[in-house]
Amino acid sequence: MAAGVLYTYPENFRAYKALIAAQYSGADVKVAPNFVFGETNKSAEFLKKFPAGKVPAYESADGKVLLSESNAIAYYVSSAALRGADAATQASVWQWASWADSELLPASCAWVFPYLGIMQFNKQNVERAKQDLLAALKVLDGHLLTRTFLVGERITLADIIVFCTLIHAFQHVLEPATRATLVSVTRWFNTLAAQAPVRSVLPDVALCSAPPTYDPKKYAELAGNKKESGDKKKEKKAEKKEQPKKAQKEEEAPLEPKEPAQADPFDSLPKGTFNMDDFKRCYSNEDEAKSIPYFWEKFDPENYSIWYAEYKYPEELAKVFMSCNLITGMFQRLDKMRKQAFASVCLFGGDNDSSISGVWVWRGQELAFTLSPDWQIDYESYAWRKLDPAAPDTKQLVQDYFSWSGTDKQGRKFNQGKIFK
Repeated sequence: MAAGVLYTYPENFRAYKALIAAQYSGADVKVAPNFVFGETNKSAEFLKKFPAGKVPAYESADGKVLLSESNAIAYYVSSAALRGADAATQASVWQWASWADSELLPASCAWVFPYLGIMQFNKQNVERAKQDLLAALKVLDGHLLTRTFLVGERITLADIIVFCTLIHAFQHVLEPATRATLVSVTRWFNTLAAQAPVRSVLPDVALCSAPPTYDPKKYAELAGNKKESGDKKKEKKAEKKEQPKKAQKEEEAPLEPKEPAQADPFDSLPKGTFNMDDFKRCYSNEDEAKSIPYFWEKFDPENYSIWYAEYKYPEELAKVFMSCNLITGMFQRLDKMRKQAFASVCLFGGDNDSSISGVWVWRGQELAFTLSPDWQIDYESYAWRKLDPAAPDTKQLVQDYFSWSGTDKQGRKFNQGKIFK
């Protein structure tokens, strides 16, 4: 098992490759404390080990392995499962890693960095970078149309590298309308983001909520911060000369704006009398013989609604575990919706013959997903039907889904369910 120190600044998307790979493989990789970008990596001690002065950089615990390219570091700390079990799989993994560096990275940086103020804004260059990245993502979308992961049926280093390369694009420029044209890529990206090893490194990847806008003050402020005296000033001048090349270099400074606090989208709707928290406690602590009657006793049909959802593309569902990941990924991306919503989503059938459907409850009378762009990633993959609370059919659906029983429309038996609460 690999063990060593990773030299990097905080929120370096390149460093995430190695840190995520280490989480999957169990490698003991620690981030060097007190690292200061532009100082630590320019010191004589650092340059003796890593002459290029690039970060991330990796030093094994015994000092025998010194690496300074992010893909190489990630490969070194990976397990055999991440690298690929045979030569053909390993070649496929490395094909995607190379493709990410040549097709995704330059275009992503050239599109994103001007909006962050890291590079000067040139409308023609930004538009060209945008078209280049979207063209590459269309290729990726087609590949993922019938696949859960890039290579084989498990996460590999290919997924990790491509995912990390696209983090900035998903955070800052790929707004909801654009993501809607990249359904498979978006589904794959959010599936990766929801994995426990990824979340241990990146607790929350906030997706871009609106088209990016250029603020000239950002670049001016960053340029002003570079005016320092003595040797520092000389270093900054040298960095400024190299700035157009930064889209292809290993040492980008982490300059990302903080997301503003957002109000609960449900706050605009009447609260009503139904106490969602009370029902969830009852459902969690009592059996269905008590919790389902409690639901109907307390339900407020004037201010809350019940919906039936059915996954539109059952032909895409292969292995049961993949289908379950699909449900879990959606739940993860709707995390901020939990306080005012509840759902029981069920998988019926088995491998290569299954369906996904569920019963949802939330405050309001319309589809809740339209209240926030952050909630609109998955819902269009489902057919939604509002249910009449007074109808006998609705009573039966609630009974079946809340108690995990019954069959789907094709007669497939209940396999397993997941609760959103």
